Amino acid sequence: MAVLPLLLCLLPLAPASSPAQPAAPSPCPRRCRCQTQSLPLSVLCPGAGLLFVPPSLDRRAAELRLADNFIAAVRRRDLANMTGLLHLSLSRNTIRHVAAGAFADLRALRALHLDGNRLTSLGEGQLRGLVNLRHLILSNNQLAALAAGALDDCAETLEDLDLSYNNLEQLPWEALGRLGNVNTLGLDHNLLASVPAGAFSRLHKLARLDMTSNRLTTIPPDPLFSRLPLLARPRGSPASALVLAFGGNPLHCNCELVWLRRLAREDDLEACASPPALGGRYFWAVGEEEFVCEPPVVTHRSPPLAVPAGRPAALRCRAVGDPEPRVRWVSPQGRLVGNSSRARAFPNGTLELLVTEPGDGGIFTCIAANAAGEATAAVELTVGPPPPPQLANSTSCDPPRDGDPDALTPPSAASASASASAKAADTGPPTDRGVQVTEHGATAALVQWPDQRPIPGIRMYQIQYNSSADDILVYRMIPADSRSFLLSDLASGRTYDLCVLAVYQDGATGLTATRPVGCARFSTEPALRPCGAPHAPFLGGTMIIALGGVIVASVLVFIFVLLMRYKVHGGQPPGKAKAPAPVSSVCSQTNGALGPTPAPPAPEPAAPRAHTVVQLDCEPWKPSHEPTGP
Repeated sequence: MAVLPLLLCLLPLAPASSPAQPAAPSPCPRRCRCQTQSLPLSVLCPGAGLLFVPPSLDRRAAELRLADNFIAAVRRRDLANMTGLLHLSLSRNTIRHVAAGAFADLRALRALHLDGNRLTSLGEGQLRGLVNLRHLILSNNQLAALAAGALDDCAETLEDLDLSYNNLEQLPWEALGRLGNVNTLGLDHNLLASVPAGAFSRLHKLARLDMTSNRLTTIPPDPLFSRLPLLARPRGSPASALVLAFGGNPLHCNCELVWLRRLAREDDLEACASPPALGGRYFWAVGEEEFVCEPPVVTHRSPPLAVPAGRPAALRCRAVGDPEPRVRWVSPQGRLVGNSSRARAFPNGTLELLVTEPGDGGIFTCIAANAAGEATAAVELTVGPPPPPQLANSTSCDPPRDGDPDALTPPSAASASASASAKAADTGPPTDRGVQVTEHGATAALVQWPDQRPIPGIRMYQIQYNSSADDILVYRMIPADSRSFLLSDLASGRTYDLCVLAVYQDGATGLTATRPVGCARFSTEPALRPCGAPHAPFLGGTMIIALGGVIVASVLVFIFVLLMRYKVHGGQPPGKAKAPAPVSSVCSQTNGALGPTPAPPAPEPAAPRAHTVVQLDCEPWKPSHEPTGP
């Protein structure tokens, strides 16, 4: 019991646990002003000459202003853990790069200002994490590309998007259509040339749309524009009105803009750039009846074309109209022909069949359509049997012609009849009896026309022609006293359309004018292949085989000569003396006398003789040190 009073006396001496204290604030970066005494905390560094985001920022700050500095990049760690930041201004820096996920921790951010920098593109990960963003200002950059998923995280909360004064030629219109809460959309001063129909139909809260100073020639109708009254300025506008600005665009005032002209809207000095009759006039001062379109007219189409099966074929169709017509092709089976593994349709109206089949033959229909109507033209394609295979050394050729193969020859009766039938079935240039192609060859043709005395003051004649394979007109100027002209440098096996015009001085106006003399259509002869000469692959193979045989024979002869010389010289290379073999002992013949004898000379070959028993005395031979005679 005596212990209890002692413990009670010691309790006051024990250190009392102090309540948790807030962490000490981070020091304020140099040249910055920090408000850390009361909430909300703010760090203000405008015009401080910063080259990068200060690393000593207070991570509890709710407002961070870094405008008018020289920051070139925003790194991932620069804004990490700033979960309470509400307003971030990086305006008027030199930012070229924003790291992916640089704003990932800023989930409470409401406003982001990146205007006045040097951003060229915005990817999908650079704005990741901004799930509460309402104001995004990206004006006055160098943006040329905006990724489709760049605004995904803030699509449901964004109210203000400013993309003005950039280099945008295209936009992810589908992504912009998901901005259901956007109130202001600034697209002015870009390079936009077109806007898809219905691009703004789902932006029900849109109150201001600025498309000023782009390259728009037309604005497609949109349900949003018909639901709300259109105004030119926001002053005094009701809450349910839409302020639409589209001045400074080269508007083409035709029937496609009648819907916009019929809307009730005040004049904001928008002007028409074309057609020439309306160029320069105020858009809202042009009457509705003047917004007209011209139906399409087919100006050129391919003549009847015949190709063997397995070869490519190109069908061409050109049309003019206002607006520019779109050309489509329908197959002989009545199906619309588009891009596939066997066909390619080009925007200029050309249909290319990569590999023709016998079932592709028939009448192809070219359909040119625009807002004012459509026009059709038929092109006949004949697919013949495939050409027979030719051997590599085949010498088959066309029958020879008498004289020069490019010499001019008058058309035969059969070809003239076929040409007349083709002209009757074709809708090409009209054929005038006064203009005739009297003679033609594979690469040349002689054109003749009668004297044009009824036309006074003729200065010259002009010949215009082009082939069925292209649309490029070729012009030739002929003196006024000429009645014929020889066309050269033509392509063989082509059909040409040709017209002759008289250039004269109009007596009433004193200006130079032209009057057509007539037109004609002709075909050049196919190019002939000379007989008697083998194909190039055959000649090349023969030469290679002959040259290889000569080289192999030369090598074999050289080896044979070396072997013979080697055998003649006893296995020693020629030009080198044979070394004497070492001698261990010398045997000499004696007749009973002993004594050393000099070494005998090398034995010479002799005829064989009978064997004789001879006694030989042998002793080791010692070389003599005396010099020997020559």
